[in-house]
Amino acid sequence: MNKKKKKTADFRYDTGPARVSWAAVGEYVNQNEITDIIKFLFQPAKGRAIKYQGQLKRVSRELEKLANLAQPAGKLSLGGKVKALEEQVAKLLKAKHAVFLTNATAGFEIAYKYAGLQPGDEVIAPAITFIASIAYPLSIGAKVVLADLDPRTINMDPKDVERKITSRTKVIIPVHIGGYPVDMAPIMRLARKHDITVIEDAAHAFGGSYRGKPIGTIGHFGAFSFHEVKNINSLGEGGVLCTNLAFGKDFPQARFVGVDTARPISKWLYDVRALKGKSGYFGAGNHSSTEIQAVCLSSQIKRLKTIITKRRQAAAYLNRRLRGVKGIITPPLDDKHIKGTYHLYLLQVDPDKAGGDIQLFKKKIAARGVVQIPHFAPLYKFRIMRQMGYDTAALAASCPVTEEAFEHRFTHLPLYDFTPEQLKYMADMVIEAVAEMRKGN
Repeated sequence: MNKKKKKTADFRYDTGPARVSWAAVGEYVNQNEITDIIKFLFQPAKGRAIKYQGQLKRVSRELEKLANLAQPAGKLSLGGKVKALEEQVAKLLKAKHAVFLTNATAGFEIAYKYAGLQPGDEVIAPAITFIASIAYPLSIGAKVVLADLDPRTINMDPKDVERKITSRTKVIIPVHIGGYPVDMAPIMRLARKHDITVIEDAAHAFGGSYRGKPIGTIGHFGAFSFHEVKNINSLGEGGVLCTNLAFGKDFPQARFVGVDTARPISKWLYDVRALKGKSGYFGAGNHSSTEIQAVCLSSQIKRLKTIITKRRQAAAYLNRRLRGVKGIITPPLDDKHIKGTYHLYLLQVDPDKAGGDIQLFKKKIAARGVVQIPHFAPLYKFRIMRQMGYDTAALAASCPVTEEAFEHRFTHLPLYDFTPEQLKYMADMVIEAVAEMRKGN
């Protein structure tokens, strides 16, 4: 008779009730710490300092009363709140497995390790992305190959990906810049043909979809960021990695140094094991997440649809105002196949029609009090690439669309929950700046 296989367990340290217990938390959080957190999160508005201090004292007194009726949280990391958040995310994404991590970068690392990435192996990444997308490959001496961009979306161009696949290509990491989905279908066809692992960098794209599938679940892995600048956040930092692969059952060990409490060694609390990846075993790192971050993120997820709707409405307003303005190229919005998250508003200018390029436009709009940031610089422009031995001139030459777009055409406008007046002002200033450029001023 076959023995039932034991389920793996992660490290949720708590010895439980006892006459003399060993608590998971060494020093409990009390009302003084909570007051300090409130002071940090809710700082006095200008001209309101006196009223603020009075209200804060009242809140502090009420917290003390509440503390007298309660017991402190017995777990601050990797407890029930983290587990509940992971189940919430997996259900939302229709994914088999999800794990809450320190950040999206940790998710990329786990996925790269699963793929068996080794020095000399190749990773194809878009020429424009945050450096975190390729941090792990660079750190181990894998070769980063940069794919050029689709000039309309500033996302990875699948045709250039196909041109740059070699026998050494182990991973493709498409990045959904600004929350607008990459054209994933041709990338997945290439991955199947060449047995390549696809890791979706969905840092900007939590809540988006492509052809009816949630972003992050189309590739073999998807990693999301909940850093403070994202549409929703987990108290400043945090990330989720999801997958439909069977490997996902090992996510708890992949998060926390391979610790497995389901199969403890003799005379000890747990075992530590290597994890089985695509082509061999690998050691795990430490990417543990906290309960309070999980509480915050779980709450923000509940209003994610509303947040994205407001951002979509803001983007649609900007498109209505800017479409037809000579020299301005507006970004694509949602259609029957694409549902973006509107983390950023991609704005492009046609230098020939606008009377100047994006560099001039950026100066003019900044002078009008509108902040815009080109997310991000081409990777080959960073010193790290030269320091790691890359021929950055050759990389730039291999990505002509990227070079033209960054130097002359595109930037991003913010899409926060602006007032109608702020949104109107931003549109007015874009139109005014381009009109001034066309006059040669």
